[in-house]
Amino acid sequence: MKEIVELVGQWLTLPDVAEELDVDIRRVHRLLDERAIISVRIGERNIRSIPGDFLQDGSVVESLKGTLSVLLDAGYSDEESISWLFTDDDSLPGTPMNALRSGRKTEIRRRAQALAW
Repeated sequence: MKEIVELVGQWLTLPDVAEELDVDIRRVHRLLDERAIISVRIGERNIRSIPGDFLQDGSVVESLKGTLSVLLDAGYSDEESISWLFTDDDSLPGTPMNALRSGRKTEIRRRAQALAW
């Protein structure tokens, strides 16, 4: 788990997410239920947290939900999905999450679909 914490860098607790999105905490729980975002438990107190890069300009990165769905279909757990999204890929360059944040969802989803084969 230490690796994923360092890989992501900035983490937000669920109340932090609610504040960033300017919504009620119940809306954050709905986003998690809908798999628009995913979380893992980190830290000494095992607090549910999401990567800060899942948010951009006061909202959830638009192409994230569909990409998370593709990764789930490929058999990836939430932790594995976050690791994949935040691992550097020289052929991009950068990480799949950087590519999603810059609007390159088609390429990233194609790569995520290939993981299932």
